[in-house]
Amino acid sequence: MEHDRPVTRAWVLHPDLKSDFDRRAAGPALEEAVALAAALPDLDVVGADIVRLPKIHPGMLFGKGKIAELKEKFAAADVELVLIDGPVTPVQQRNLEKAWGVKLLDRTGLILEIFSDRARTSEGVLQVEMAALSYQRTRLVRAWTHLERQRGGLGFVGGPGETQIEADRRAIDDQLNRLRRQLAKVAKTRELHRASRAKVPFPVVALVGYTNAGKSTLFNRLTGADVFAKDMLFATLDPTMRKIVLPAGEEVIMSDTVGFISDLPTELVAAFRATLEEVLDADLIVHVRDISHAQTEEQAADVMAILHSLGVAEEAPIIEVWNKIDLLDSDGRDAVLTQASRNPDIFAISAVTGEGLDRLLSAIPEKLSDPKTEETFLLGFSEGRKRAWLFDAGVVIGEDQTDDGYRVTVQWTAVQKARFAQL
Repeated sequence: MEHDRPVTRAWVLHPDLKSDFDRRAAGPALEEAVALAAALPDLDVVGADIVRLPKIHPGMLFGKGKIAELKEKFAAADVELVLIDGPVTPVQQRNLEKAWGVKLLDRTGLILEIFSDRARTSEGVLQVEMAALSYQRTRLVRAWTHLERQRGGLGFVGGPGETQIEADRRAIDDQLNRLRRQLAKVAKTRELHRASRAKVPFPVVALVGYTNAGKSTLFNRLTGADVFAKDMLFATLDPTMRKIVLPAGEEVIMSDTVGFISDLPTELVAAFRATLEEVLDADLIVHVRDISHAQTEEQAADVMAILHSLGVAEEAPIIEVWNKIDLLDSDGRDAVLTQASRNPDIFAISAVTGEGLDRLLSAIPEKLSDPKTEETFLLGFSEGRKRAWLFDAGVVIGEDQTDDGYRVTVQWTAVQKARFAQL
């Protein structure tokens, strides 16, 4: 994709804090941070370092010696932007920018930049803007200590006596309120779309996975859709849905979703939860994994943790697609194929070459039909639309007409039952 924006020379730092027992392995974490930076088209990553940290220095994050050493590195490489793969307080950010003479972004700021670059739908754009404003509000730091508090009446009412920082905060809060109103309208529209989709008896198959696992490439191959797919993190932000016909003739709706990532800041998980709305409606979740990645197990654990937090992992059946077998050496490939052949819920494929897709597509209808529960209930004569939906969905196994309506016996999945409840 061509961009007219000037390219910024960037350097990535991963602080490795000894006292943090939950810390990610430093090497892979730095690689991921560099890949995150590479997802922005106007950044040129000219260097990257792991910085061992015995302890955090409250005002500066790093010690004086390390700051001086890094300053020389950045000056020699003409660095304009430093990306720190972790949280940085507003005070630390201001002090480091001053010490190094560069712009600085922490992990949350970088992910926000990527989301901003990728947002496609009106809802995605609004969510990005809201998350960015909330983040920006926390970064407002007083630049002038002598303006610590200007007297302006009692300080309860903004006016000529308020400081610039208070005026900025009020402006941001006004913008946030405006965006919330817009988002509420967009969300209503989306609810209508979801309700109308609930009337369509086709099952929804959602592709989920760690970012860069190859979901969009697989989606394109299966649907023939031209979804933005590139070998970079966060290539997809807004869910995309297409109807496909499976080999045996069944029709399903395929949904592609935003990639997950470890340590996604909680305020961003909340802000982008709606981009995973399609997953909440899914009849089947296809968890796409990059099986060639050194951290494939850790990535899979991160994805499952998010699915559990959304409450979908317990409802819809999940299958695993082990993608990128074309990147494995012959021994690794044989091991993966053997493991997949022994487990009916694992499919080894290459979305690029198409290998293994026939087995996957043939298995989808089978997975969609399982597990089901049987229920009997009464539908009034006036509920013809609901009755028609049940027959269209193919879940009716018996029906008797009574004086009060139809006594219907159905066999359905938890998701079909939930969708019926929305009618």
